[in-house]
Amino acid sequence: MALTPDIHEKINTWLTGSYDAETQSAIRQMLAENQEDFLSDAFYRNLEFGTGGLRGIMGPGSNRMNRYTLGMATQGLSNYLLQNFPGQEIKVAIAHDSRNNSPEFARIAADIFSANGITVYLFEALRPTPELSFAIRQLGCQSGCVVTASHNPKEYNGFKVYWNDGAQVVAPHDKNIIRGVEAIQSVSEVKFQPEPSRIHLIGAELDAAYLAKVKELSINPAAIQRQHDLKIVYTPLHGTGITLVPKALAQLGFTNVHVVEAQATPDGNFPTVQSPNPEEKVAMQMALDQAKALDADLVLATDPDSDRVGIAVKDNKGEWVLVNGNQTAALLTHYLLSARKQAGKMTEQDFIVYTIVTSEVLGDIARANNVKAYRTLTGFKYIAGIIRELEGRENYIGGGEESYGYMIGSFVRDKDAISACAMLAEMAAVAKDHGHTLYEEMVHMYATYGFYKEHLISLTKKGQRGAEEIQEMMAGLRANPPRTIAGQPVVELRDYKTGRIRDLRTNLETETGLESSNVLQFILEDGSKISARPSGTEPKIKFYFSVRQPLASAVDFDLADRLAGEKIQTIIDDMQLK
Repeated sequence: MALTPDIHEKINTWLTGSYDAETQSAIRQMLAENQEDFLSDAFYRNLEFGTGGLRGIMGPGSNRMNRYTLGMATQGLSNYLLQNFPGQEIKVAIAHDSRNNSPEFARIAADIFSANGITVYLFEALRPTPELSFAIRQLGCQSGCVVTASHNPKEYNGFKVYWNDGAQVVAPHDKNIIRGVEAIQSVSEVKFQPEPSRIHLIGAELDAAYLAKVKELSINPAAIQRQHDLKIVYTPLHGTGITLVPKALAQLGFTNVHVVEAQATPDGNFPTVQSPNPEEKVAMQMALDQAKALDADLVLATDPDSDRVGIAVKDNKGEWVLVNGNQTAALLTHYLLSARKQAGKMTEQDFIVYTIVTSEVLGDIARANNVKAYRTLTGFKYIAGIIRELEGRENYIGGGEESYGYMIGSFVRDKDAISACAMLAEMAAVAKDHGHTLYEEMVHMYATYGFYKEHLISLTKKGQRGAEEIQEMMAGLRANPPRTIAGQPVVELRDYKTGRIRDLRTNLETETGLESSNVLQFILEDGSKISARPSGTEPKIKFYFSVRQPLASAVDFDLADRLAGEKIQTIIDDMQLK
């Protein structure tokens, strides 16, 4: 791909401006080697500061994650904080994960905040993202940020921004911060020179306060005491979970936890996995192998910043199987509500939250237990927004989304794999106390509330052309929505971008009642749901499939599961998704 004049101009700015010699040397080498495709992707745009912050491939360039794109974002955020909280001492908390350059990026952000007269609480070493969310409220900060790219491949890093309630920023602050960041036109505007007296290191005290809150979530400590030797295999996948998950499990009383030592050391190269994503079996393989060797009861895995958790359990044949995000969210909801009811802790004010692309079984479980269920857009900032809106009037129990993120209790306002690991271990202990496995508990749950099966396809479209292709796919689906899918009439079209729901049988329209988001949903006559959603953090477009299959009793689960899988495959084939 030939470099355009605009790209040449940006490259020249980086070669002649206030950029370090190492960066400029790397750019010159790419020019000398005619790496035009690489340069084009690195400079064709500015790395977008979205509503959640930055995320991108690390390296030199305006479309890359580096000290300069991070610096301009931090300066823009600093300016907005100073405008928004005039005359106040402004405080921010900063954490980072185990990725390459994460400690350096966190320190650069701390330096810039301090140079702008802002008090900084910087974690002394890597810490999970949920602890950062907790620290913001605990320390009375106006904002916070964490350097992480979650479960993305090793080439990526990112910068997530939070507001004073410990949640990722929402309207109007999200758009205002974006405007503030976009207003920074040159790195010369960035105050890189720190004011060291404003930077305070934090660590052990926050850990203790956070872990105390996790312990308070326990509903059935007696079962844990009886099943304290429940055999758990845990892997942090070279990430931050090693700092808190073993401590959280020990604090609840579990005495037989086995860490996958080959994946215990934090390492941004993630040397034992292709991608540190607990959604993928290949990333879980070492833990599964260890579980088989030990004849364990439960496998837990957290991603690098410990906001997502994957689990594996033994099925009815004794084979280890992964439990997907929808199943785990449903199991957690089922346990939280049933255990609270048995313990006499249920109140009329209790509620749960799940997202529009998550299994509808969560709502069914809540309604069966006379608990309110709210549906919201994908992203925990929206779940946190509902908690904030209802605070003092209703009582948040838990919530989650299909992408392996769960939030139990409200002391953290983002997805939290640490507390989820603790509650999943408690669930397994309670099931074993009753003579069951978690798999058997899941089958019983579906037989009780109704069986749903879900599937996700992610189509990766990299680079400038990839972004255009994703836009074209969504535009095509809006302009020409399918009238039938897999022989089933499409009876309802939900467009969360326009905020309109159209009943295709009556042509009547209603409102979604939610903030605008680029998501389309097609509801089929048999109740199946297909959702199309471009990722906000990765070069992907995601298609979510959910079907409901009759399940008369637990003994019919395998058949129902197979039939539901065939139904999903028929839908995928008909939509020609590749």
